Amino acid sequence: MRGPARRLSVYRARTISRERRTRAQIEQLDRQILDVLESDRPQSVRHLFYRMTDPRLPEPVEKSERGYRHVQHRCVKLRRAGLLPYGWITDATRRGYFTPTYRDAGDFLRSVTGHYRSDLWEWSCHYVEVWVESRSLAGVVEDLCRELAVSLYPCGGFSSITLAYEAAHYINSVAEADPEKLMHILYVGDYDPAGVLIDVALERELSRHLAAEIDLTFARLGITPEQIRELNLPTKPRKVSDRRALHVEETVEAEAMPAHLLRELLRRNIEVLLPEDALSAAKVAEESEREHLERMASLLEARVS
Repeated sequence: MRGPARRLSVYRARTISRERRTRAQIEQLDRQILDVLESDRPQSVRHLFYRMTDPRLPEPVEKSERGYRHVQHRCVKLRRAGLLPYGWITDATRRGYFTPTYRDAGDFLRSVTGHYRSDLWEWSCHYVEVWVESRSLAGVVEDLCRELAVSLYPCGGFSSITLAYEAAHYINSVAEADPEKLMHILYVGDYDPAGVLIDVALERELSRHLAAEIDLTFARLGITPEQIRELNLPTKPRKVSDRRALHVEETVEAEAMPAHLLRELLRRNIEVLLPEDALSAAKVAEESEREHLERMASLLEARVS
């Protein structure tokens, strides 16, 4: 097929692939989005997109940037219509910077009361950090990391040496305060030619700045070839031009793992390092201390008035 005939064939193929969904198809896609987020939230749009590519769904989307944009567009429409709560979608890639102010010392004390946390790890012989490849992933696991009182670092691809240096410096200070603690880093990132090298580079850069006596355990929790097979995660062929990590033939973004499975994976690997009943004991201690702080705030406000 040559010339005009070939161009016409390509045009027709593109036209067919870009056919608009009917109203019924759009309504079905909207129901799928809401159903997924009803049972598993918060999620990033990219996490949600991968859930929508499941061919078993009544109205799956194509595994392409066009499919991603369609899911993104429907999320905007649903949120604007008041059908999708804004808090069900997380976006840690864009955040504002605020300067809090207070009426008086009592107002300040009351505002920070809810932030008081008991030290879950005080009696643990472990120190844990979670590192993820992207801010998108960070938004999905942020609440879990806060609940379990572990530090969370989105490295944004190959981490800057400044971030790695500062993180290592903090680990050194933890080890200096308690030399018996064992140091753990749990990592989640893409399985692609770059992604399988990012955690290797990060571990090497951190080790460069750690005190010699620190024994760091660095574990890649995802994405792994075993998870790709067991969870039947959607893959894409590697770019032919990318000559890195040639053993990686099919690529998978970390967001392809359902958000609830990612959180469960992290929870299992973190909680096993906590002392037994540490969470329940900490909640009791926090409630008592917060009540004490509330009384102090009331006394300060009464003194001012």
